[in-house]
Amino acid sequence: MSEETRRYMRLLVFFDLPVTTREKRRIYTIFRRFLIQDGYDMIQWSVYGRMVNGMDDAEKHLKRLADNLPKEGSIRCLQVSEKQFANMRLLVGTKNFQENKVNADQMLLF
Repeated sequence: MSEETRRYMRLLVFFDLPVTTREKRRIYTIFRRFLIQDGYDMIQWSVYGRMVNGMDDAEKHLKRLADNLPKEGSIRCLQVSEKQFANMRLLVGTKNFQENKVNADQMLLF
């Protein structure tokens, strides 16, 4: 696939899960670990994102996300182009390590 035909995108997952009991905290931890193991990086508390290469890859990861959803809480996913993601403004705070080091031009595909 040539560099011109690649369409990098970002999947952003926003979630608010209950943690009022030990069992609910365990479910929260399992979901969060799934996101990390599936290649998502924490952007800020309860907001995780990952880069995908085109619509097919995005659909694959959306299906994996749907297969690992907890039964309670609120979880949303937003799909944006890499250009839109790069234009995000940071109003307060600093970029995390991954945001400083990795962008679509530096991504390695195996």
